[in-house]
Amino acid sequence: MQIARIETFLFDPGTAKNLLFCRVETDTGLHGWGEAYVTPGKEQVIELCLQAMAKYVLGRSPFNIRHTGQVMFEDFAMRRASLDLLSAWSAIEIAMWDIVAKHAKLPLYNLLGGASRERVRVYANGWSNGQETIEQNLERALKVKAAGFTALKWDPFPGPWRSFIHKEDEAHVVRYVKAMRETLGPDFTLLVEVHRRLAPMHAIRIGRRIAEFDVGWYEEPCLCDNIELVAEVRRNLPIPIVTGEAIYSKEGFAQALAARAADIINPDICNCGGITAMLDIAAMAQPHAVAVAPHNYNSTLVGLAATVTLSAMIPNFWIAECFINLKPACDAIAVQPLMVQDSFVELPTVPGHGIDIDVEKLRAHPYRDMGARGGTKSLRSYTEEFPRKNYVVGATRTGY
Repeated sequence: MQIARIETFLFDPGTAKNLLFCRVETDTGLHGWGEAYVTPGKEQVIELCLQAMAKYVLGRSPFNIRHTGQVMFEDFAMRRASLDLLSAWSAIEIAMWDIVAKHAKLPLYNLLGGASRERVRVYANGWSNGQETIEQNLERALKVKAAGFTALKWDPFPGPWRSFIHKEDEAHVVRYVKAMRETLGPDFTLLVEVHRRLAPMHAIRIGRRIAEFDVGWYEEPCLCDNIELVAEVRRNLPIPIVTGEAIYSKEGFAQALAARAADIINPDICNCGGITAMLDIAAMAQPHAVAVAPHNYNSTLVGLAATVTLSAMIPNFWIAECFINLKPACDAIAVQPLMVQDSFVELPTVPGHGIDIDVEKLRAHPYRDMGARGGTKSLRSYTEEFPRKNYVVGATRTGY
């Protein structure tokens, strides 16, 4: 069995970015789905990278996943890793695993050693577009809770992303986190996103002030390019620190683990090299007593399915990301979607990733140029898009 064709699809879900899927087909007719992580404005760049990479994959066995990945790194990338390269390769790699599991007639997690849990806990992201007032977002957060979620993530920082901020901005964050805790109650998990924006002095001061509100984690307080900045924050705070969204290579995670920079890492399966790399990263983290909470600013189809598979297998899993504002668009093109109930996703039982996509419906929503600043379409009310009954998982906005 050989890989005979690779086709890419840029899909417009009507939100802040297009999504990038690939369909890998073998000469026996089996096909697998993959997805590449993209950021708004760079979707076509990564698609071109994926298309160029495909030439190196045609004619190869879908079983030779690790070897093909090494060929991509050495021969295609000339031993230079990057987000674009690893996102493109992740899509192909995830699709190859889908093919292998379908060939074996097994869910992928059973092929790779079996599940460590029967279902995967997820948290809600994408429930706010970041433009509402605190009061408006408190109402939205209550609707997230009413839909069955027990955890959500949001960025409470106002204004542009700057390393040095004013005291009034710090006060806004503290007021916001306090209000969320009072509104959602003591048992709800609050995950605070910082988006790599702060200098350590600000990150530490704010972290100490919000610690009293039982914050579930404090994500990416500083740029991880200099991982010692993140480690400095962790050494000075009593709350869990997360990093990894902007780390794409195993070497980068090795450095973060060696620096004791985080209690939890959050690599993204669609940009770090796919399922194989994520298994390696999780195994690297385990001896350091570091948990894994997969980042997932991807679709609620391939990206979420691959994330759920990985999360089911690893012993040091914590919680996974679910972007709920992509739900309507992803449901519309799904042959079979994943379901979430009470903040958990049940493991699929069909071979492969457990999902499939209707190609004709996918083609009906081609790439949309959203301009330099991305899309401007506002979110509909949470109750319109995400009713409690028969809720199906979706995707978001503020995870990149």
